[in-house]
Amino acid sequence: MEREVTLRRTTKETDISLSLKLDGTGKNEIDTGIGFFDHMLDGFARHGLFDLSVTVKGDLLVDCHHTVEDTGIVLGQAILQAVGDKTGIKRYGHFILPMDETLALCAIDLSGRPYLKYDAEFTAERLGTMDTEMLREFFYAVAYGGMMNLHLRIMEGENNHHKAEALFKSFGKALDMATQEEPRIKEAWTTKGTL
Repeated sequence: MEREVTLRRTTKETDISLSLKLDGTGKNEIDTGIGFFDHMLDGFARHGLFDLSVTVKGDLLVDCHHTVEDTGIVLGQAILQAVGDKTGIKRYGHFILPMDETLALCAIDLSGRPYLKYDAEFTAERLGTMDTEMLREFFYAVAYGGMMNLHLRIMEGENNHHKAEALFKSFGKALDMATQEEPRIKEAWTTKGTL
């Protein structure tokens, strides 16, 4: 079964087209209008082995907030739709990712109960044209759009670029693990009977 979703979301602030294929090879085409954000989404897709296409027309004359947050909402919704009823998937994923002096942790539960625990501090206000405070807003939007429990932590780190990139790459690796099939089970992996 192809676990592939294409979504479109249009508001007064953003116009987003996004396609996600969970069982991909990491190929991607990303144009959000924010170069640093494109770089982060590229790392997420490549290291999670997701095929990802994202085109965003946002109100960047205001700032980057709506573009980043709304992209997170749509990506979360795409993940939720792509995993379907979650029959036969691992559900949980985790990864500790080193990037030079930085060490990032990501843990995910595709539980159907949204929650974000985010522990990452940045000393720069902006990376390229992306406000660093928007990193948390992006992952919050993904967690709630995707109905997932998402924990992210920078365990060690000094360079702001490395810390941001490690968060996105660890998220990709952990999500890849959580969405993988578990051949020993044939239903959703829960004591409740459904997720």
